[in-house]
Amino acid sequence: MSAPPTFKLDGREIPFQPGQTIMQAAQDAGAYIPHLCHHRDFAPIGSCKVCSVRIKGRTVTSCTMPASEGLEVESEAPDINADRQRLIQMLFVEGNHHCPFCEKSGNCHLQALGYHLGMHDTHFVHEYPQHVVDASHPDVLLDRSRCVLCELCVRASREVDGKNVFAIGGRGLKTELMINSPSGQLKDSAVAATDRAVSICPVGALMPKRHGFVIPIGQRPYDHADIAQKPEDS
Repeated sequence: MSAPPTFKLDGREIPFQPGQTIMQAAQDAGAYIPHLCHHRDFAPIGSCKVCSVRIKGRTVTSCTMPASEGLEVESEAPDINADRQRLIQMLFVEGNHHCPFCEKSGNCHLQALGYHLGMHDTHFVHEYPQHVVDASHPDVLLDRSRCVLCELCVRASREVDGKNVFAIGGRGLKTELMINSPSGQLKDSAVAATDRAVSICPVGALMPKRHGFVIPIGQRPYDHADIAQKPEDS
């Protein structure tokens, strides 16, 4: 059997199967490319741009770029990571992320990316947007202040749960997660705490109630390990 084709990621040979993207091949090879909206269970949409890499001087999203033989891909260049850091900083200031007392702290991909990229401050002026918290459901909490609009819950609700509970609506800073129910509230939707849409949230926007501190602070996945060494299931 012939060896699979390969491309280079920061000088490392990465084998791939025909039809795979750069991100998919890198994940299969155990090579980490920073990302936020990507998840291996869903078709890529390339919305967050955190996974952007450089090929022949051109910037592309690795989650949507097909792998091909002989490509030379740059991911960990200082300027690329500086751009990623700016994206993460903008996400922090466009929401209300208070990590020290968030139930998701230590298990939050946004927070973990901030650590991975060496983020020491938010750089930009905070917007402090006013977002509605939906605590109407008996088992699920939605805090839109923490939402990063990754659309993972939208896709999971539609493709896995078969409920189509969530959607993204609005423009600019008024863009937000919307609920498909007569009242626009979670209590009148079909969502359940066991839905994939709830568990897939990479931040603390969607949380099952009464489970926020089941794993004590200090024992969570990213409390003692960089996300590159202990990547999430995405």
